[in-house]
Amino acid sequence: MVDAGKASNSAWLDQVQEEALDPDLPICDTHHHLWDHRKGRVQKRYMMDEIQRDLQSGHNIVSSVFIECSAMYRADSPAALRPVGEVEFVNGIAAMAASGLYGKTRVAAAIMGYADLQHGSRVKVLLEAHIAAAPDRFRGIRRTGAWDADPRISRAKTPGLYLDASFREGFAELGSLGLVFEAVVRHPQLTEVVDLARAFPDTQIVLNHLGGVAGIGAYAGRRDEIFADWKKSIADLATCENIVIKLGGINMDYSGFGWHENPKPPTSQDLCDATGRYYETAIESFGPDRCMFESNFPVDKISCSYPVLWNAFKRMTKAYSTQERAKLFHDTAVRVYRI
Repeated sequence: MVDAGKASNSAWLDQVQEEALDPDLPICDTHHHLWDHRKGRVQKRYMMDEIQRDLQSGHNIVSSVFIECSAMYRADSPAALRPVGEVEFVNGIAAMAASGLYGKTRVAAAIMGYADLQHGSRVKVLLEAHIAAAPDRFRGIRRTGAWDADPRISRAKTPGLYLDASFREGFAELGSLGLVFEAVVRHPQLTEVVDLARAFPDTQIVLNHLGGVAGIGAYAGRRDEIFADWKKSIADLATCENIVIKLGGINMDYSGFGWHENPKPPTSQDLCDATGRYYETAIESFGPDRCMFESNFPVDKISCSYPVLWNAFKRMTKAYSTQERAKLFHDTAVRVYRI
């Protein structure tokens, strides 16, 4: 069993080995992190060496999208500009990958940084600094609005962030710069994403992690009830043409499947059996033109290995046409992130 706080356990994961299915299928991994977090003697590292071990595990990952994770902020800048350090750091990793020395994958071909949109129109200075730091790769920001009364599920400090007037004043600056917004919520908050999308129909919104389905705490033991409510919300979200949905991230501990508590990790078929209906519902609602798969690594590594996860995605889509699969695994992402 793996410690939920570590999000990684190689010996545990190595108990399940699978050859990559459809190994030539081009993939853009639309959601991963890079970090070297140190606190005292505790270090959480996912840098070029670590991600390359996953990228080179059998699947044809041709490009990837980095998502902000509070890594490498500037230490000496004014507080408002410190997040630029993360974009500078990742742009350097992307340049390393572009050399071809580390493998074929264009790691961080698109970069999503952080900005506190509650600063209102003043946030434009930070957004322009991000663009200047990575003009060929910076594509937008992620700002989590994921709130829940249970701190194990919550990531935002207060509820209703996406409805806040100051936040929306800052959000308006994204459209003027042609930037993408990554939305993170928990499933009871999906109506807030709909409201935001309808208020800003010309701004591209990417909904992370299948809408953040929770399954622990007050949500434990209610999976079918929650699925029915979530399915209705997904249908409502799909009516907003400026929303694209990421297919993944449902293997985090707060979703409640408890993979990390088992003696052995799941196989790709296990993942399909337990979570397939969420993916099928999202694809049916949004269509392949507005869906794209994500690994959410190394966070989802708490539950399964990289090759097993992509095998699960391929199993789930084996009935789709060649063109539809190309969109789900690669083409939609390349269009949305301008890769």
